[in-house]
Parts: sequence; C-alpha cells; structure tokens
Amino acid sequence: MSIPDNYQSGLPMARAVIADDHPLFRAALKQALTETLDTPILEAASFEQLLELISAEPQIELVLLDLTMPGNRGLTGLTSLRSRYPDILVVIVSANEQPATIQQAMAFGASAYIPKSMPLAELQHAVHTVLAGDTWLPEYLKDAVEAQPIAAHADFASRLEQLTPQQFRVLECLADGLLNKQIAFELNVQETTIKQHVSAILRKLNVINRTQAGVVFKQMLNANEFNAEVDA
Repeated sequence: MSIPDNYQSGLPMARAVIADDHPLFRAALKQALTETLDTPILEAASFEQLLELISAEPQIELVLLDLTMPGNRGLTGLTSLRSRYPDILVVIVSANEQPATIQQAMAFGASAYIPKSMPLAELQHAVHTVLAGDTWLPEYLKDAVEAQPIAAHADFASRLEQLTPQQFRVLECLADGLLNKQIAFELNVQETTIKQHVSAILRKLNVINRTQAGVVFKQMLNANEFNAEVDA
C-alpha cells in the first residue's frame, strides 16, 4: 500500500500521525489536534500506511493509534512501534474501555489511553499532557485500571523491551507460525541469522521453545479479545 494522498513531501515537517481507518473520526481528531500542534498532521488508514509515513517522516514524535485498524492486532501494533521507534509517543484512541485492556496498553508503553467517547477538549488536554512528558488516563477509569493485576503483563513488557527491533520482528513471525526458512525470506537475511535471533528471543523471554514464545506473545497481547470492540 502506498503512502496516502494527504502526504506531500514539500510540506513542513509533521509531528503527529492519526492512525485510524474511519475517515470521519480522523477528520474530527485532526481538527482538534490542529489547535494543539503547530505543524501538519498526517493520517494513516492502516498500520502499513503508518509505518510508511514514519519511515518517510523520521521526525514524527506522536502517533494516535486505533487498536482495531487494518494490520493492527490488539496490542501488537503498540508493541511493534515501541520496539522499532522507542522515541515516538504512542497514544491509544479506542472504543474499548475495558480496564484490563487499558492497563495492558499502559504496561506495554502507551503514553495515554483515550476512549473514543471522550469530548475533543479532553483529547486536547491528553495530548498536551503527553507532549509535556507525562502519561494520561481519563479520571473516571483510573481507579478501575489501577485495580487490575499487573505483575504478569509488567514482567512480559520488561522482557519485550530487551529484544532488538529485528528480534521483535522475528517474534512476530514466530507467533504467525512461520518456519526459520520463511522468516529468513521475509526479512531478507540468512537462516543462520534467524536461528541466532530465535535463541536470543527464547533466552530473553524465558521460554523453552519457539512455540511457547509465539503462544505467550499472542496471549499477552490479545488477552481481552479485541474483537469485542465496537469502534465508531
């Protein structure tokens, strides 16, 4: 998929990308953020488009990410961005208001979690807070989120942070059931390199084999069945 039509290389450098597959919602977010940011705001309708935009605009510092947009499976998009681009702030904007989901997102590196039901003025406040270096959650959900058990997710999140970006991509392939030869083809490297990455992944995640690594990855990032989400 190519970079979307709203991208023009001659424009001033963009600071933010709205990644959501609903055009009307993107338009509303863009209008709200235009009053907050003084540079162009880009839009992506799929996770693939988002990665292309970040590659083309390396100065991007903020992504507003929908959990269920095409190419994004639950929290895999968030963890992928945090692995590849640790300096980019990721704000989840979602119709899913389950406290367990929100707690997981924050544990895996989200800077804020904004329900789509929130007024746009609150979204502006959230973005201001994140750009100032703080995290943000809606007040009415804080107590429920803080009451969620965090030990397992926090431990796995800390282990994921030990992976290099290439190792993270290999882990994603393992979770999809690909063999070493297939992963090597996908990443355009030697199969021996993939074997080395797999060994490092098993050690860092403290799992015994590639199957367990893929299963744990999927379970941790999709524990709340994001199919229940009803994005507007």
